Amino acid sequence: MGASNTWMRSAASQSPVSGGKRKARRVLIVDDHPIVRQGLRRVMENEDDLVVCGEAETARDARAAIKDQDPDVIIADISLKQGDGIELVRDVRAHHPQLPILVLSMHDEAIYAERMLSAGANGYIMKQAASEQFLVALRRVLDGGIYVSEAVGNNMIQKFAAGGSYISANPIDRLSNRELQILHMIGKGMSTRETAHSLNLSIKTVESHRQRIKRKLNLSTGTQLVQYAVNWFTGREGGGRGNGESAATEAPSSDG
Repeated sequence: MGASNTWMRSAASQSPVSGGKRKARRVLIVDDHPIVRQGLRRVMENEDDLVVCGEAETARDARAAIKDQDPDVIIADISLKQGDGIELVRDVRAHHPQLPILVLSMHDEAIYAERMLSAGANGYIMKQAASEQFLVALRRVLDGGIYVSEAVGNNMIQKFAAGGSYISANPIDRLSNRELQILHMIGKGMSTRETAHSLNLSIKTVESHRQRIKRKLNLSTGTQLVQYAVNWFTGREGGGRGNGESAATEAPSSDG
């Protein structure tokens, strides 16, 4: 993400000040990877206008931390140990309408950014971004603005200009947020039972979602669904590395 991004601006100079010094604004980090939380702390520890007031690795912990810590902004990932980032964003927006939320995720912004903004997030930035860009995004949402990459912003403008006539060429866009989440888990190699446990859903509900995903993607069998999910996951997000490789050898056993 380059500095030419038309959807962002540095807000450091506009931070609240007290006695000639910026007032530190309180940041809550919600991510299920300790190393990510530690890295974010290090990025912000030398910033006079930012301070980490708490951390959480589940949606439940995040809700409790919001109540206890009263943060000025939340940084949240999509994938959490328990619960779901999209549902967390919706819940926070419903109960704390003025609380800014910046989604920081490894997941492809072309798939997730607009969905997260629709759910109530104020910004979306990928974890691959440089720390300087992360700080720009964080200060942008703290100032009441919206942050997305230039590519995502341009795509949103095209959709707006086209009105109801816009049709995405990507079949993934036909899926609901829950269906996309389940497809992601299939691609990671999670079984129907594991997916149900992770999302706090019944196995029957997950199987129903799998059937709808197959219909929307014009797939006939569970095997085709697994292969599609693995190919999408490794191509879109793993690049053939890491979890994507294990997914190819540990495909879900369910025929859903």
